[in-house]
Amino acid sequence: MATNPAPKPVPQHASTAAGGLAEAHPERPSGLLRWLLTTNHKEIGTLYLIFSLTMFFIGGVFAMVVRAELFQPGLQLVQPEFFNQMTTMHGLIMVFGAVMPAFVGLANWMVPLQIGAPDMALPRLNNFSFWLLPVAFTLLLSTLLMPGGGPNFGWTFYAPLSTTYAPPSTTFFILSLHIAGISSILGAINIIATILNLRAPGMRMMDMPLFVWTWLITAFLLIAVMPVLAGVVTMMLMDINFGTSFFNAAGGGDPVLFQHLFWFFGHPEVYIMILPAFGIVSAIIPTFARKRLFGYASMVYATAAIAILSFLVWAHHMFVVGLPLVAELFFMYCTMLIAVPTGVKVFNWITTLFRGSISFEPPMLFALAFVVLFTIGGFSGLMLAIAPADFQYHDTYFVVAHFHYVLVPGAVFAIMAGVYYWLPKWTGHYPHERLAQWHFWLSVVGVNLTFFPMHFSGLAGMPRRIPDYALQFADFNLVSSLGAFLFGASQLLFVAVVVLCVRGGRQAPAQAWEHAEDLEWSVPSPAPLHTFETPPTFERPAH
Repeated sequence: MATNPAPKPVPQHASTAAGGLAEAHPERPSGLLRWLLTTNHKEIGTLYLIFSLTMFFIGGVFAMVVRAELFQPGLQLVQPEFFNQMTTMHGLIMVFGAVMPAFVGLANWMVPLQIGAPDMALPRLNNFSFWLLPVAFTLLLSTLLMPGGGPNFGWTFYAPLSTTYAPPSTTFFILSLHIAGISSILGAINIIATILNLRAPGMRMMDMPLFVWTWLITAFLLIAVMPVLAGVVTMMLMDINFGTSFFNAAGGGDPVLFQHLFWFFGHPEVYIMILPAFGIVSAIIPTFARKRLFGYASMVYATAAIAILSFLVWAHHMFVVGLPLVAELFFMYCTMLIAVPTGVKVFNWITTLFRGSISFEPPMLFALAFVVLFTIGGFSGLMLAIAPADFQYHDTYFVVAHFHYVLVPGAVFAIMAGVYYWLPKWTGHYPHERLAQWHFWLSVVGVNLTFFPMHFSGLAGMPRRIPDYALQFADFNLVSSLGAFLFGASQLLFVAVVVLCVRGGRQAPAQAWEHAEDLEWSVPSPAPLHTFETPPTFERPAH
């Protein structure tokens, strides 16, 4: 396997000021109207990131309620019904409101810069797709104030819990998911159109940065699976309000059908939340290891392989429903197979680091933590892939530990790494080094204190989504709750770093990180509102 031959861009004619195109829009609105009507990819990316951070803290508050209740055995603070609402809303807000919009925000900001495009291909659609999100999540959060409370059936909203026994607010929850799903599909169409049509002259597909590649593949995943989610929640809507029996066994329906449909969406959704993270880490590690990324082509093919295989593994979430043995074997082997392209990526990152001249700036710290801790999540996923073993792990805290190791030090750490990496380009200032390091170390300690003990409480038999538990799980839960409070509090440092960086700090040149090679580092820092007045010419260096 050869090292990455991807060329370093030699840009020409990058706009050096916000002048140019800005003069073509003399009546540009200001104040609130500017943000409501903006079609600029940088401003819309900023809106996505601010929205995502807001949802991250709201979802985090819900998680703190859950961990405070589980701090010790017995009912402490909230009633079981409200506990279930908090558990459900935490999952829904974090998945659909925090992680996914954050990656879309990073794509809005960086994809045009990385491919030399003047903006997204469909700027008005871009504006519309963002403003659907605040509507969707205001609606979702409002369900907590409705009679009967908000969704209380877990973030996977299994029928018949979410249909026959659901609170009246479930209809509004379904509407909010529809609106968020439309936003995702429109955003994905826009990203695909931008990448395929607006690359700089001379830039081939295999010249694109891996962040662009991972987002191109992620966008196709979104278009493939969001209609499945729309279909399943529409079937729920019909069962609740119009007397159908898609999932009601009493009327001839099948609750297991819901699980098949949900997880056919849900497992590719896991990769929607992690593939862009692979792209971010693949940009950061070569920069701070001062080496070319090892095996660029194999990373692209591995990403595509993960996306394709993600459609063949959904029933590993369903080993306990009574699948035929041949189906259990098929999904078990496919799940093990999907670990291979993921392992290729980890191998390539480690090989890139090998004998590199490594420095430990905040983006690199988060990227390295991602590689180590995401790999732990991958290993526990392999344990869950083994059908007979999964009978023991299923619906215990072991599963909670697994997917949080994938999503928190996986997706969330990668987002934070990306923010620290690109903040100099966005603001023109470097992030505060010492504060960022404090944020990193407190986050790493907090994450591991929170989720590592859950492996053991799960192996000891503690079921998930319960407000009370037997005394033998008390110590594990005490440590997990303390870790969660530490992790939650440390995110205030992240906000402080970002705010300080926006307001000032050490000036960043255009090439903010010395060994960063992608096209975005050719434009001034901060990046002007309209970047490429004339498309940059992409030239390959001689080998």
